[in-house]
Amino acid sequence: MTQDEQKQLVAREALRYVVEDAWLGVGSGSTANFFIDALANSRLRIKGAIASSVNTAERLKAHGIDVDELNNVSDIPVYVDGADELTASGAMIKGGGGALTREKIVAAVARKFVCIVDQSKKVDTLGTFPLPIEVIPMARSYVAREVVRMGGYPEWRMGFTTDNGNVILDVSDLRIDDPVALEDRINGIAGVVTVGLFARRGADVILLGTPAGVETIVPKR
Repeated sequence: MTQDEQKQLVAREALRYVVEDAWLGVGSGSTANFFIDALANSRLRIKGAIASSVNTAERLKAHGIDVDELNNVSDIPVYVDGADELTASGAMIKGGGGALTREKIVAAVARKFVCIVDQSKKVDTLGTFPLPIEVIPMARSYVAREVVRMGGYPEWRMGFTTDNGNVILDVSDLRIDDPVALEDRINGIAGVVTVGLFARRGADVILLGTPAGVETIVPKR
């Protein structure tokens, strides 16, 4: 089974978690795109979607799914999104596509975070995938120096601007043994909008695509 087939498998499985007649949070990236396509082909009735990126909003609208602003919605029962890396405890690295801040905000509002990934994304320890940090442009060099002091190697994602008008630093060479502590430490640096560590608000349910089918993991809190 190919990686894309595993993604399609978990995307379809995630439909079981959609609450009808309610708002649905929808993430960004290739696996989330498979979920959007599956949602559009289903008969599920939702009030509409809250998108975590401009690209996601455009894809939803192209399928005829209503999209609203988060400021107009007070309750999101379920948020469905992928991850670049995750552990069985539900901690994740997200932001490879640059939508980490909006993803983190929608995840914070949602009552349940359903993470859909293929088997390659599951790791024992986070940090092989470069850790994205969204940064206010004027603070880019300062934040990079602070990250170096932590032992990381930051690289400016040149030519890329987030939907919020900011820049991304991708940090390599960080072994993340304590995701919550590192999330708090990086978020405490002046000029950081947010870091792509989703540990304080991790996944509530992980749908893992494997050659044998979908494995459901419910992290212990």
